[in-house]
Amino acid sequence: MSLPVALQLYSVRNEMEKDFAATVQKVAAMGYQGVEFAGLFGKTAEEVKKICSEAGIAAVSAHVPLDELLADPAGTIATYKEIGCHFIAVPYLPEERRPGFADFEKTLEEMAMIGAECNKQGMQLLYHNHDFEFVKLGEKYGLDVMYETVSADLLATELDTCWVNVGGEDPAEYVLKYSGRAPVVHLKDFVMQGKEKPQKLYALIGIDDDEEQASEEAFSFKPVGSGVQDMPAILDAAVKAGAQWVVVEQDQPDAGHTELQCAQLSRDYLKTLGW
Repeated sequence: MSLPVALQLYSVRNEMEKDFAATVQKVAAMGYQGVEFAGLFGKTAEEVKKICSEAGIAAVSAHVPLDELLADPAGTIATYKEIGCHFIAVPYLPEERRPGFADFEKTLEEMAMIGAECNKQGMQLLYHNHDFEFVKLGEKYGLDVMYETVSADLLATELDTCWVNVGGEDPAEYVLKYSGRAPVVHLKDFVMQGKEKPQKLYALIGIDDDEEQASEEAFSFKPVGSGVQDMPAILDAAVKAGAQWVVVEQDQPDAGHTELQCAQLSRDYLKTLGW
């Protein structure tokens, strides 16, 4: 059994900036059945819905910053519902909102509120993790505390399997841990030199703009199937966990490839596995 495959459009964000519609068409031509948004690049919901319809591709979900959701919960969620999305994911937390920091408890309360508004509009809120949630709060990881605190109906997982691995856990096992609460699973591959993760990892994805950052030799995102991840095990876990979609994401193209080439390589690899 296989699941439909979407592309997180952050992976091709520079192409999206140049030509939104043409890029979505190219993604569909690669064999992706769906897309996950990371911004609408000034397009209206009506325009985006039309672009997806013309490309014959599903609008699966969207990464929407927490502050944007808090500024207008009902209106923001309604925009993505109009496009056709079934899921909205909080993609990232600034340091003060993370597990172990001052605003973590408040952040969980806010996510529960947004999750309730999503449910009201027939949608589901997800949380997309990095590795910083794998900090122990007592005996438990912050990520697990998050899901224990906010009920499953208000917050489901969008486990990013790269960051689960970087956080020190087995990605397939972690997907299975959240069986029934893992409707969307992120497929992300990487290579990392040594067992210690380098500093300034987020500079690689454009979040930490400090000049010092991990070199590509120390850490590099790779097309799915060309890094260290056991993708067959992760895919099997996604099916067993009851996922509805898997989503390819590559935060930065690796050396020698463009964003679109990386997306194509990932899709081609998944096709070799019957996905």
